[in-house]
Amino acid sequence: MTGTTTQGIKTVLHPVSDLPKAKAVYAALLGIEPQTDESYYVGFETGDQHIGLVPGGGPQGLTSPVVYWEVSDIEAKLAELTAAGATLKDAASDVGGGRLVATVTDLDGNVLGILQDR
Repeated sequence: MTGTTTQGIKTVLHPVSDLPKAKAVYAALLGIEPQTDESYYVGFETGDQHIGLVPGGGPQGLTSPVVYWEVSDIEAKLAELTAAGATLKDAASDVGGGRLVATVTDLDGNVLGILQDR
């Protein structure tokens, strides 16, 4: 199979109902304090991965954790995924710092995230 490269899991977002309590649990789990600590988002950097806590599921409406795979070319990967049968959920958008994110759903409705850092 040819196509764009997937470099591995980069980010996992977790919807949470109580951000302060969730922050305490994840800080205890990871053994570090968050690097981003805002009312709308708490993020932890651990190794090469980012763990994000999104209160109320955020604007994405998350109802379960979403894993974001890092890719070298997000538009090409979206084309590959939809050609393989995935359905576009959220088109690629810049979430700051040149990071592009998008989501698709697989044939069973599971949400798959992809991201590209510039």
